[in-house]
Amino acid sequence: MSSSAATPVERPEIEVLFLRTEDDPAAIGRGFERLETTIGLRGRKFFGAFFPATGEYWACVQTREGDDPAALGLESGRLPGGRYLRTRLRGEPPQLDESRPSIEFYRRHDEIDRLLPAAAT
Repeated sequence: MSSSAATPVERPEIEVLFLRTEDDPAAIGRGFERLETTIGLRGRKFFGAFFPATGEYWACVQTREGDDPAALGLESGRLPGGRYLRTRLRGEPPQLDESRPSIEFYRRHDEIDRLLPAAAT
């Protein structure tokens, strides 16, 4: 997978449906498989979020009007907005804001934007 240098971006808060998983590639893969089977892929935006304070990983999909988390067996929550450093999985950011999660935006099956919460400068 190719990658690019970090670019500062402002992201809005995003309402999501999610599954909690362990921060382990196999567990994350199973979480996304379940989420994709439950929700479907067409026209949906998928995210992954790692919360360093708790060590928790969320496999997420952006909500749509009419989504019923309880009926789908999912939780609902929000990915915080703010200033992030966008990378394509390369390089280390200078200073991270550990009160917010890093976010992975699944643009396509072979392209992921990783959004790292940047500390205010």
